[in-house]
Amino acid sequence: MNRLYRLAILFIFSICLGFAFNMFLLPHEVLSGGITGLAMIFGLLSPINSGIWLVILNIPVFIIGWMKLGKEFIANSVFSVIITSVSMQYIPVMKITDDALLSAVFGGVITGIAIGFIVRVYGSTGGFDIIGLVLTQKRDIPLGGLIFSLNSIVVFISGFLFSWDLALYTMASIYITGIVIDRIHTRHIKLSLMVVTNRGDELKNELIGNLIRGITVINGYGAYSNKESKVLYTVITRYELAIVKSLIKSVDPNAFVSITETVEVMGNFRRT
Repeated sequence: MNRLYRLAILFIFSICLGFAFNMFLLPHEVLSGGITGLAMIFGLLSPINSGIWLVILNIPVFIIGWMKLGKEFIANSVFSVIITSVSMQYIPVMKITDDALLSAVFGGVITGIAIGFIVRVYGSTGGFDIIGLVLTQKRDIPLGGLIFSLNSIVVFISGFLFSWDLALYTMASIYITGIVIDRIHTRHIKLSLMVVTNRGDELKNELIGNLIRGITVINGYGAYSNKESKVLYTVITRYELAIVKSLIKSVDPNAFVSITETVEVMGNFRRT
């Protein structure tokens, strides 16, 4: 069921990407970023559809992702790119509005939402998304901001090939896309978790069995209850919060839980 859910999310939002490209961005020659943007440029300059270029240009990037991010991730990414490519063959390239700025804004929002959800279910739209995810494994950098930096090269290419007005619209669209991605993709946000529980050993084993995180266990004593307890402390990502809360409730519904956002983590913290 979890696998079907992921494939459904990938399928739906990959079609949303094709819709954003063909209905908002391409009609005004406003581009997306990175390899997708390059595919759009080649599609505008040649008789070959941008969706076909999207597959061709992503092949070397998928090879990098296969080595660094794993087979499941690349399989999901290939599926997403193929669905986006096919949808771009059937969704007509037409203007929803004649205002290029409105198209850049709404196209950027829809693209950001689609990419954000695709990344959340362990996939990508190929291109600089994969390169960005490889880099964020080493540093706690917001993915949207990193993709925006990598994609800026497309702005300059579109400026020289088309017009600088359209290049600025492209920059605005890419920037909005990056902001929206960071609102949805929150893996770079770290949370400090402190749990006070009377079932310390059981909860510790359950958390270790379901998370790749170290846990510090401290002996506690309730000032009001005059009872001994265990204090479990760890740092998790925002992605892991939902499963952690579920585990805690299943083991000890009466546990006291404190969750705070962490500014920075140093030391042996696995960035997955």
